[in-house]
Amino acid sequence: MEKLQGREREKAMELLRDACENWGFFELLNHGISPELMDEVERLTKEHYRKCREQKFKEFARKALENGSKSEVADMDWESTFYLRHLPVSNMSELPDMGDDYRKVMKEFAAKLEMLAERLLDLLCENLGLEQGYLKKAFCGSKGPSFGTKVSSYPPCPHPELIKGLRAHTDAGGIILLFQDDRISGLQLLKEDQWIDVPPMRYSIVINLGDQIEV
Repeated sequence: MEKLQGREREKAMELLRDACENWGFFELLNHGISPELMDEVERLTKEHYRKCREQKFKEFARKALENGSKSEVADMDWESTFYLRHLPVSNMSELPDMGDDYRKVMKEFAAKLEMLAERLLDLLCENLGLEQGYLKKAFCGSKGPSFGTKVSSYPPCPHPELIKGLRAHTDAGGIILLFQDDRISGLQLLKEDQWIDVPPMRYSIVINLGDQIEV
């Protein structure tokens, strides 16, 4: 992102254009969100999973693998997930198992992501020859834009030959900002009928253009 501030701006914008037009994915470094905040988000998220969600997921997984048919198991996503809504109205106060520290950190992280998303949308506008703010306005309904965080954990599966993890899908939204685990690779994208690994990069944010931007 720092290359957008100096002499390399034109080259960086061309790289962004190519990534959006031909891939729909790219990874951002030096995006303005501090490593310390990202470390804290990761630490508290993993701690929350261990304390509040791990046992429930193990029970669900055991029943699914024992009772489901092979086709039913193949047609499920192997993830433990919950959703935080930030805009237009936050739901964080409605999630009773979130501790105060976790709630505070996620609120700060969401604010940083919102700023980054708005900056990216304006960069896309520039590349598309649109006026600044056009895409942000396009995503604003009568109550403003919708913005939330999906928090997902992917526990080890005792029968990995039955499960693909997440089934192939596209994201319905406009722009998706993903903070992935930097030690275990799992994310893939489809390019010309080939599945390509998205390598984990420490402190990067993966950007995925959703269906609405593509349209």
